[in-house]
Amino acid sequence: MADRPTLSLKLLPEPSPAGVIDPVCGMSVDPAHAAGSVSHAGSTYHFCSTHCVAKFRADPAKYLTGPPAADAHGCCGRGAAEAPPAAPGTKYTCPMDPQIVQDGPGTCPLCGMALEPMTPTAGPADDSELRDMTRRLVAAAALTLPVFALAMGPMLPGVSLGHTLTAWGNGLSLALSALVVFVIGWPVFARTWTALRHRTANMFTLIALGTAAAWGVSAAAVLAPSLFPATYADAHGHLPVYFEAAAVIVTLVLLGQVLELRARRSTGDAIRALLGLRPDTARLVHLDGTEEDVPLASVRPGDQVRVRPGGNVPVDGVVHDGSGPVDESMLTGEPVPVMKAPGDRVTGGTRATTGTFVMTATAVGEATVLAKIVALVAAAQRTRAPLQSLADRVAAWFVPAVVLAALVTFAAWAAFGPSLAYAVVNAVAVLVIACPCALGLATPVSVTVGVGRGARAGVLVRTADVLERLATIDTVVVDKTGTLTEGKTALVSVVPAAGFDEKQVVRYAAALEAGSEHPLAAAVVAAARGGALPRPEHFEAVAGQGVRGTLEGADVRVGSAAFIGADPGALAARAEELRREGQTAVFVAVNGTAAGVLGLADPLKPTAAEAVRRLTSAGVRVVMLTGDARATADAVARQVGITEVHASVPPEGKAAVVTELKRAGRRVAMAGDGINDAPALAAADVGIAMGTGTDVAVEAAGVTLVKGDLLGIARARTLGRATVRNIRQNLAFAFAYNLLGVPVAAGVLYPLFGVLLSPMLAAAAMSLSSVSVIGNALRLRVVNLDG
Repeated sequence: MADRPTLSLKLLPEPSPAGVIDPVCGMSVDPAHAAGSVSHAGSTYHFCSTHCVAKFRADPAKYLTGPPAADAHGCCGRGAAEAPPAAPGTKYTCPMDPQIVQDGPGTCPLCGMALEPMTPTAGPADDSELRDMTRRLVAAAALTLPVFALAMGPMLPGVSLGHTLTAWGNGLSLALSALVVFVIGWPVFARTWTALRHRTANMFTLIALGTAAAWGVSAAAVLAPSLFPATYADAHGHLPVYFEAAAVIVTLVLLGQVLELRARRSTGDAIRALLGLRPDTARLVHLDGTEEDVPLASVRPGDQVRVRPGGNVPVDGVVHDGSGPVDESMLTGEPVPVMKAPGDRVTGGTRATTGTFVMTATAVGEATVLAKIVALVAAAQRTRAPLQSLADRVAAWFVPAVVLAALVTFAAWAAFGPSLAYAVVNAVAVLVIACPCALGLATPVSVTVGVGRGARAGVLVRTADVLERLATIDTVVVDKTGTLTEGKTALVSVVPAAGFDEKQVVRYAAALEAGSEHPLAAAVVAAARGGALPRPEHFEAVAGQGVRGTLEGADVRVGSAAFIGADPGALAARAEELRREGQTAVFVAVNGTAAGVLGLADPLKPTAAEAVRRLTSAGVRVVMLTGDARATADAVARQVGITEVHASVPPEGKAAVVTELKRAGRRVAMAGDGINDAPALAAADVGIAMGTGTDVAVEAAGVTLVKGDLLGIARARTLGRATVRNIRQNLAFAFAYNLLGVPVAAGVLYPLFGVLLSPMLAAAAMSLSSVSVIGNALRLRVVNLDG
């Protein structure tokens, strides 16, 4: 993991000769009389007030990314957060073509996309390309609207324009559409040129050819109408123009680019969320006992660092002094905080819930577990390039074929036709009818409708290629905690001894546990919620064993069998049964007599077993992958019907298992909800996150199940298969029109029937193919995802 990048003070206002600049408020400060000074990333900053010192220490990056801005008090404002620059020496790669790697930023020579840094960085994403495309989209839409209105107006009943108004409208449409196509839509032609230079073709090639042809023949009709045969004019003597078609196509392409760039930006949110777990500063404990907040980059192995209640552990290390529970769900996915005492290991990014302790740093920077998880997610996202769409794969031969057909048409009519005008018009008709309206709509329309259908069923799909990959999934890997189970400990079993009832056992246990900080105590207290609990007259918590006290005159103990001071008798066998079922057994004793045993566990989600059954019956291999112990994992697997279990697997191990399955030829979907699942989610062909899980898991996944309902996995697979089938049908419609229309536009029917396809009819056929594609895609709105 790269250290937080530091920017030079050249971005701040120049200091006066008398002092330096306070980076928070921008005031000039005399270092000798500063209210405070802070060392950060090798530089020392001086401040005008303690208020500025506190704000800078809380988040130094906010005040080193741009000029300070005064707040309501004229001081202590902050600059706008911008994307931090990549570290020197950072390699850049293309998200679509990961084989492209170069030093420094630039554009991909294959597809024209902006290259992205390979080294993860904290801070906001660089969305300059998205902003540029958004501005282009807004401008294109504003200019296209009047062009479209001028073209469609005469088609309305009772509307007829005179020759002068038609000529004026054509001239205005020519000018406005030229701006849309060749100025605002310039990236389309730039990427087409780049593709041609590398002897390849893509959807941009088709779009550039089609829009240029439509605009070119229209411009010729306006500027040089004598080139066209009189038979191509309408009843009023007006030649057909297609300015609105060219402008609308470019506007829709820009809309697609904006949606794609938004999806690309969100893929980096997972890494930024992971980096957000790492605090900017650490509380360093000096040898003389004094403490100081220092930048995280200043911590070195062997340093002693204090972790306070509610704070994140800054680096990996070992507890030196003190104790307290630590929430390690970002690593293990387990909801129960783990008690840490001197000698225990702690991991950077985990969170101390209560208590405070001093730790000795053992690993910092890129050597920490969190940094390795970030690197795994980043590497998996780079290597998981989106699948090339069916339209793009066909474009490699379709574009040259259409161009060749147009050239052959021109040559044939020039040699044998009545005039050169016939050669020009018929060649243009070939290009117009082959304009990729339907071809371009085939995939995005189906995807748009499919994604909407999934959203109504609680299945949120991030990008189009995810739907394509979902259709081929044959293996589903599921995490246990939060995926198969609810993700929080609850009281699931109460076994009272003879002479006691369940309510009494739970009431006494909850009354004592209410004063305990043990992670399991909250589950017992929650189970007794709604009833009045007696207040203990005496209370004592014995670390690692249990709690005891006096309730209503009775001596009550809650804890392990050895702690309660009573013979558990038959309860011992029942406790062992509970453990085999994956539950934690807690004994309760009253006045030296075993009163009962409580079973605490993470309960299964109601739909878990049905989801596994449905996937298995569809021929999908289901694998459990968890960081939990083998006994607990096996118990849960038996209840839901999973036969293949990998237990006690660390985060990096989860990604390795997924990679091994893929290496064996399996198409893998990974379902999880924790930060520890993020590398595996990113490494899988499709990552599926529970919407009830962590933000990191959601951002690393391609699919999110809003309610965490496991049946959503089966629904997502059904949706993917239906959408891909629909896309293929749409492509068949689009190509059928093109394959039938191109020969007719070329004039093959003219020798026998005297029939020619004018550009106007070519545009109509093109529109008809688009209507067919849209109508077919709309069928996805009613597809049954539970069938």
